[in-house]
Amino acid sequence: MLSFEISAKDKNSKARAGLFRTDHGVVETPVFMPVGTQGTVKAVNQDCLKNHLNVKIVLSNTYHLYLRPGTEVLEKAGGLHMLMNWDRPILTDSGGFQIFSLADLRHLKNDGVEFRSHLDGSKHFFTPESVIEIQRSIGSDIMIALDECNPFPCEYEYAQKSAKLTSNWASIAKNTFENSKPKYGYDQNLFGIIQGSTYKDLRERSAGEIIEMDFNGYAIGGLAVGEPTETMYDIVDFTTDFMPADKPRYLMGVGRPENLLEGIERGIDMFDCVMPTRNARNAYLFTYNGILSMRNVRYKDDFNPVDSNCECYTCKNFTRAYVRHLFIAKEILALELASIHNLFFYLNLMRTARTEIMNGNFSEWKSKIINKLSINLNNNPED
Repeated sequence: MLSFEISAKDKNSKARAGLFRTDHGVVETPVFMPVGTQGTVKAVNQDCLKNHLNVKIVLSNTYHLYLRPGTEVLEKAGGLHMLMNWDRPILTDSGGFQIFSLADLRHLKNDGVEFRSHLDGSKHFFTPESVIEIQRSIGSDIMIALDECNPFPCEYEYAQKSAKLTSNWASIAKNTFENSKPKYGYDQNLFGIIQGSTYKDLRERSAGEIIEMDFNGYAIGGLAVGEPTETMYDIVDFTTDFMPADKPRYLMGVGRPENLLEGIERGIDMFDCVMPTRNARNAYLFTYNGILSMRNVRYKDDFNPVDSNCECYTCKNFTRAYVRHLFIAKEILALELASIHNLFFYLNLMRTARTEIMNGNFSEWKSKIINKLSINLNNNPED
């Protein structure tokens, strides 16, 4: 059973440093979870994730793992931990967002959602019960209940109906979870999702309904789907006021480095996003001095590290000229070195934030970092 404790709180904001324990290890918060959608963090092997980046938890996806390799293979392997050779915690998204993104390939019903596979067009049907069963086969330490993710913008009536549907599904998922057993000899945990789009009364109602069910933790869903950034911050700040202090709080699918810090300030503990690895594969590398486009000709004979202040494997061993050369030559190593750097940037940002909370300096530190990020990441001449 997941346990969560708060180690320190920031006196000037809702930021908190904590830790939660699972049967596969302890995770210090705030934490960024690298996205391993299909059982792999793209372009980065497990040894590097553990021994260089010191990743404590990864995120994978129910929808994708259900389609391939499928539950039969997962069960024969002994679960995803065994299949991917990962002995640390795994969180699995329910697949609700991926089905939402299928748009015309899905059909929503009261008891679940029918959709067509993006791989071959085959028909499938997810219910709250089946998504729990699939995650039992995956063996993730943290499972997410099936929800319906709203688009933005959406009408109040739609958001209201959708939030109620998510609550109904959450109740079914919780009952299914409590009446089923883990398959692999260790405990699993279940998080519920709070929905309600950008309507505060719906967020408050959804939070009340979901929290009453007493999940192991709670996620805020339905944000980072196109709404203005300040609106997202406002909804997060509003919603965390209703979330239990003694359970982990997870903001799904967010986001840019500054988004993470703003989320921490508003009481969020857990984050995930494809941005660091996706940007890396497109040759965009994060630094505190801006985002570097490594295909830029200016780096052709630049023999400095990507970031002279960075301690990642890439920056300690290779130059901008070499990384650029790899991208221009379309070498696979380019994707690996860039992904390592971007993940290190994100993970180091979270660890520093935790340290500043522990030391009582988070608000002051965050203001300085946000100002630097706003200047250099948002107004970068290389964008």
